[in-house]
Amino acid sequence: MRIVVKVGSNILTRSDGKPNVTNMSALVDQIAQLHGKGHQVVLVSSGAVACGRGSITPDHPLDSVAARQLFSSIGQIRLINYYSQLFSEYGIVVGQVLTQKENFSSPTSYENQQQCMLNLLGNNVIPIVNENDTASLTELMFTDNDELAGLIATMLSADMLIILSNVDGIYTGNPSDATSELISVVPQGRDLSECISGEQSGFGRGGMESKCGTAQRVSAQGIAVCIARGDRRNVLVDLMECPDEVPHTLFEPKMTDTL
Repeated sequence: MRIVVKVGSNILTRSDGKPNVTNMSALVDQIAQLHGKGHQVVLVSSGAVACGRGSITPDHPLDSVAARQLFSSIGQIRLINYYSQLFSEYGIVVGQVLTQKENFSSPTSYENQQQCMLNLLGNNVIPIVNENDTASLTELMFTDNDELAGLIATMLSADMLIILSNVDGIYTGNPSDATSELISVVPQGRDLSECISGEQSGFGRGGMESKCGTAQRVSAQGIAVCIARGDRRNVLVDLMECPDEVPHTLFEPKMTDTL
């Protein structure tokens, strides 16, 4: 299978803003297992800005765009070095893919990016994708990496998109409310507006509303989407091998007509 895995800053970053190497290492272990079983995996990883933020204190105030450019420029190096070292223990080569929203609006740029990533996958390289924050301005940025992951999954005709969050999936209410229940399956066309809010959390730009919107758009293209808790032990492998044993929300893919 071709799987796109998106992991957010809240999984990859500690409360003090430094990289959560424990979670990162566990994620790499699982992706290496999937890779070893013949699956093609694309990793859409947040965390560069948070890595940079934990590395430097600006000597003067910065606006939001300048701060993001500074932190991401420093943090992206740290982030990709962590991944490269961890994957190298399994003999796996990774490739960095930095992209911008405008690359998805130009047919030529879209095709070039698509061919680049297919070439990486065809040579058993794991692409690690993130937004090129150093070159992006606010109005040209992706809403968040949930949106980016959805676009990548569609571009590559993935079999599945897995969005790793800090909760187990979509709940009928606030996950912290004991009366809220996890929604295991979301069929095509179900309205979830009463179940989610647009509140952002932690270090990330997105929230559950963004994840839900991405999941609905991607599943409408015939791609299965799972939202699950990223720091749950062995979550990726279990989702692939014994999904009934893992709390998660599955957005059922739209069935396409076949001849």
